[in-house]
Amino acid sequence: MTWVLAIANQKGGVGKTTTAINLAAALAERKKRTLLIDLDPQANSTLAFFKLDEIQTTIHEVLGEQRISLASILRPTKDEFLKVAPGKLSLSRLEVQLAGQFDAPFKLKDALTPVLKEFDYIVLDTPPALGILTVNALVASTHLLVPIQAAYFAIEGTDDLLETYSRIRSRPNPDLKILGVLITLFDKRTNISRDTHEQIRAVFGGTLFKTKISKNVRLEESPAYKETILTFAPKSPGAIEYRKLALEVIQRVEEDRSARHAEDAA
Repeated sequence: MTWVLAIANQKGGVGKTTTAINLAAALAERKKRTLLIDLDPQANSTLAFFKLDEIQTTIHEVLGEQRISLASILRPTKDEFLKVAPGKLSLSRLEVQLAGQFDAPFKLKDALTPVLKEFDYIVLDTPPALGILTVNALVASTHLLVPIQAAYFAIEGTDDLLETYSRIRSRPNPDLKILGVLITLFDKRTNISRDTHEQIRAVFGGTLFKTKISKNVRLEESPAYKETILTFAPKSPGAIEYRKLALEVIQRVEEDRSARHAEDAA
């Protein structure tokens, strides 16, 4: 089975794209066939691997009126197990273009169907908004991963995301599950990070990942060199933490696989 992971939080600056890039890389490092899809109009997941002038066709042409195949836009990376479906700024226009189309929420799911068997994991980097692109990601996904910054007001706004999650589960994608909540930009030296950690744990309980992603200058620097943290600074705290996160993700989806099989057998 292919696991499709939506990395989503409508708040910006929570490490969503950093998590999408480096989780995908960490899964690929473990020889999991991985696809990273950049649905964010800022296209930072794309720019972390490629120069802008290298990109001709993107996920915009797949989901928009051109309707080209997803397979035709996939680009290899330095890791043989990782491919990227690039995005670009024009994705922001899709919100308007898709408005009113009856099948708008299913565009990505339909595009993924022909390539699912080629990958073990598909990681979706979503915009910092709960518009049609994020809805497409949730409809197409098996799991939702929510990054939350270890900062004051960190939980503010998550109610809207969880309400959207519930609505998606109620009709278009009843199999969608929350894989986990990930604390990012954690600074163990500050009281606010530690207090926020306890707040988030109180709210989300067992869905909270054991791994926390620390504030790390290397994580901020690596995209400028077109590298993930795993190759840019392989022994840095950021690289170690994303490797640990990948192990947790694999463990949780395997547990979910067993649970789904048990439900089917019952």
